[in-house]
Amino acid sequence: MSSQVVPETSVLAIASHVVYGYVGNTMATFVMQSLGCEVSAINTVHFSNHTAYKQVKGRKTPADEILELYEGLRQSHLNEFDVLLSGYISSAEAVRTVGKIGRELKLNKATKPGSFFWVLDPVMGDQGRIYIPEDCVPAYKSLVRDADLILPNQFEAELLSNTKINTLTDIATAIDRLHKLYQVPHIIITSIRLPSASETPSATQPSHPDPETLTIIGSTSTTSHTPRLFRIDVPALPAFFSGTGDMFAALTVARLREAVF
Repeated sequence: MSSQVVPETSVLAIASHVVYGYVGNTMATFVMQSLGCEVSAINTVHFSNHTAYKQVKGRKTPADEILELYEGLRQSHLNEFDVLLSGYISSAEAVRTVGKIGRELKLNKATKPGSFFWVLDPVMGDQGRIYIPEDCVPAYKSLVRDADLILPNQFEAELLSNTKINTLTDIATAIDRLHKLYQVPHIIITSIRLPSASETPSATQPSHPDPETLTIIGSTSTTSHTPRLFRIDVPALPAFFSGTGDMFAALTVARLREAVF
């Protein structure tokens, strides 16, 4: 038996749950637990399967129930978390409730800087399409300033930064705006796909992502909120997979904890 991969880490994961398949907390909880994290999960929906199927049965968790579940943890002194990982949330009211929880957890650790980290995956849509109520967008924008790391995909980064992304320069502009507008210190934009002919590579401009490549571009800002960009390219497989964003978020939590310690 190998030793624990990550240091002792208590995570509150607030995201969706499905009976069949691996998305949301069904995916993230398994990944983090398998790497040694202690995970408490609050499910924002309880569905029979993920929404890529033609039909879905189940219910969305009301905002007051999400808060009630957290209150149960707090009253039993079970809310000493190192990390909050928040994912899919089904309504603007529920988004605001998760924000309330996140701010309280952050305040609880205010006397110990660096002892709490909020990873916010602003799940709003993909490929030009919003799949949550539109009033969730301003609700999410109100949370970004309180998060430590945000994990938007390309479309979600456009919504949050009010920047249309067609080129690598646009991505740099969007990240710069996100840092300065929300003062969020860490950003990773996932699943970037851009038109291959939209820019010409140069000595100062990196080559464009290949159509068979998925690109991740992120930044950790300076104290003046100036971006420090990095880029990772990975092969894109010719297949559809659900839950990869949730897996990425969960792995990010575990690997960041491993790197910090």
